[in-house]
Amino acid sequence: MEDKYARRWDVDSYDTIATEVLEAIPFEYPGSKTDVVYTDPEFTSVCPWTGLPDFGTLTITYVPGDKLVELKSLKYYLNSFRNVGILQEHVVNRVKEDLVKLLNPVSLTVEAEFRPRGGISTYVRADYRRA
Repeated sequence: MEDKYARRWDVDSYDTIATEVLEAIPFEYPGSKTDVVYTDPEFTSVCPWTGLPDFGTLTITYVPGDKLVELKSLKYYLNSFRNVGILQEHVVNRVKEDLVKLLNPVSLTVEAEFRPRGGISTYVRADYRRA
């Protein structure tokens, strides 16, 4: 007899993460050590094994060099994770890598606090500091 709970929903692969929509705009105050913080309280990706959704709050904090991320492009980029099968622990590192590549910031931190699944919530943080 087939287990009715063994169902798996389709998931998208990493290649559907829309890095091509990310845009940088000039920062007029390089060297000012300005902290920029963006919070996405409705971040969604999916479990790579079950396809069930993971909901969380994603926070990006950075000190820009000479570029900022354009906000509409950031929203489109983050929303492209919606159906991607990616571990919660990998989300923050992928976002960090993509934004560091785009911006070359002085520093950048990506944090995610995912809602509980099976009674366990997850908090993940990844940091970058320019050498």
